[in-house]
Amino acid sequence: MRKTKLVWLSLATTLALSGCGGGSNSMSSAGTSPPPPQSTPDSGCSGFCANASSFLTEADVQTIIAQAVNEAQAQGKPAVIAVVDRVGNVLGVYRMAGAPTTIRISDPRPVTGGLLNLDVPPELGAISKALTAVYFSSEGNAFTSRTAGQIAQEHFNQGDATAPAGPLFGVQISNLPCSDINQRFTGSGTGPGTHRSPLGLSPDPGGISLYKAGVPVGAVGVSGAKSVYTLDENAEVREQDLDEDIAVAASFGLIAPADRRADAITAGGLTLQYANTEVSELAKDPATAPPYSSLTAASGALIGVPGYSQAVILKGLAFGQPESGIRQDTTEWPGLDAFVVVDANNNNRFPPRAGTDGASALTANEVRTIIGEGLKVAHRTRAQVRRPLGSPAGETVVISDTNGVVLGIGRTRDALVDAIDVTTQKARTAAFFSGAFAAADIQSAGTAKFFKATVDVANAKVDLTTTSQSVPGSYIPLFRNFVGSPTALGDGAIAYSNRAIGLLSQPLYPSGVPGAPNGPLSLPFTDWSPFKTGLELDLSYNQIALSIAFILNQEGFAINLDGAPLVPAPSAANPVPLPDVRVGCTDIPRLPSGFSLFPGSVPVYRGNTLVGGIGASGDGSDQSDLVAFLALSSRHSRAARRATALRAVPAGAVHRHPSRQRLPGVVT
Repeated sequence: MRKTKLVWLSLATTLALSGCGGGSNSMSSAGTSPPPPQSTPDSGCSGFCANASSFLTEADVQTIIAQAVNEAQAQGKPAVIAVVDRVGNVLGVYRMAGAPTTIRISDPRPVTGGLLNLDVPPELGAISKALTAVYFSSEGNAFTSRTAGQIAQEHFNQGDATAPAGPLFGVQISNLPCSDINQRFTGSGTGPGTHRSPLGLSPDPGGISLYKAGVPVGAVGVSGAKSVYTLDENAEVREQDLDEDIAVAASFGLIAPADRRADAITAGGLTLQYANTEVSELAKDPATAPPYSSLTAASGALIGVPGYSQAVILKGLAFGQPESGIRQDTTEWPGLDAFVVVDANNNNRFPPRAGTDGASALTANEVRTIIGEGLKVAHRTRAQVRRPLGSPAGETVVISDTNGVVLGIGRTRDALVDAIDVTTQKARTAAFFSGAFAAADIQSAGTAKFFKATVDVANAKVDLTTTSQSVPGSYIPLFRNFVGSPTALGDGAIAYSNRAIGLLSQPLYPSGVPGAPNGPLSLPFTDWSPFKTGLELDLSYNQIALSIAFILNQEGFAINLDGAPLVPAPSAANPVPLPDVRVGCTDIPRLPSGFSLFPGSVPVYRGNTLVGGIGASGDGSDQSDLVAFLALSSRHSRAARRATALRAVPAGAVHRHPSRQRLPGVVT
């Protein structure tokens, strides 16, 4: 029976805080600094090479675009090329003459609904691919958007029907354009990151990270050459991809060190994918590409992307410097080589703070202590997807309270950039689904209306046609039936880790079993796609679609909905008829950036009271689980809690942790 399958879930991976009130910061920071950098024959960098000179210059961006245009012209496949820096600033977008106005989001399988069948400008795909590549890369690993697609699908490797889901299953629904964590383009120039992605993280080949002296400094993304925005559904078959060909050519001279490329790294016993094209296989030698100055109007032109960039070329920002939005910590975690997220004035955006959820809320000192312990665990944990072998895991640690408020963010040096948004999703996911409010909040969310978007260039209009819809509250009875509890997600009786929610959100349960039913937060496999994931996408879909409509509208298209005019094209009298998407992806205030489906978070309790969630993300899913869990169980975290335990717990009181409630057929 399905109930018995719950033995596969990690339902009890939590630690209880046994007191309330203060906690000492004297134990939270010093003691475990990272090991010294190690040299390697190839790149020589292991997380310590980035400096104030590690950025893309305007001349670099021009060369990248020129090399891409050269290859695209040789193949007769005009495309859109986007270049970003390491924290997501768009440094230039070039539309080649003859590139398609829009491309269609599609899955090789015959699935409809969700994001599928939306026509979107290729520049959105190009930016999303570039951001994915650089956000997933570090001095220890160079990933591409192809790598992202490989590790985010329902099988790892995709194409192997007996394999479980990828280690980053569902990561594509993150870093969304409506996220409250990622920054927005201010209208000109560059600014501190991290920045949002127009289509979330991309599983579509065509995004390649760029390196200087062993340091990732940005990425190039290409879209439109193959006319669709899609994914590779079979890693066992090596097929070249037109967008990826052009991106490889664009990256010439800034290609990642060979020993850092994804195809030199393994996970779960499998070699990861980097690109299916080598420089030697290109139609043109990129070293002979004419200079950018030779490009004319017949070749194409720079374009602005509403909400993301102007029609100019910019230099990038140096990662780790205050201007980038990520810089070394100087006050919260001394001795841990920690990094924090800052604003344009160099102020820490997420310093440790007290929770907002009542008398049992976490204190600022407790948050500081726990994040510090997580950073120490990361320094002692061997990374899975980082070179050289034996390097410590690069991790971001986030604590959220039960209201979804971020209580603190701390990072190790050179941790992945995507993790700032993703780890916040993780912390909120664990806190949300473990709370007694989850069912009511989901039931209160608005209906997701799935559209087919058709762009009529000749008449400058976009027709949005409602094809189907999904009511988030409909997942609640399915969930309760699946776990055998009529009050599940409404009683706070079970503590859910991100790993558990991820398993319950897969189209095959147990994961990787052919013909298995879907988890209750997912969809049957025949109706599932990485672009249609179930509740994860449904809660954020309306805002993602609105963001796409905003960009199309700003590019000069009127928008019609189900045959009736919705908004006109911009005019001098009405320059923004459809506003940019709001901050906040869902109708649930506790989940303003959506939720996440892969491991790396646990809920946090004080006695039997849920007070938040802790998330970690970086160099391996199991590593992130370890960091999040052990941050709560470390010696110093326990000592900080003991200081107040007697004031919070009456003599003789017996506390039973919520995760120990027994479900029918579950071994606990």
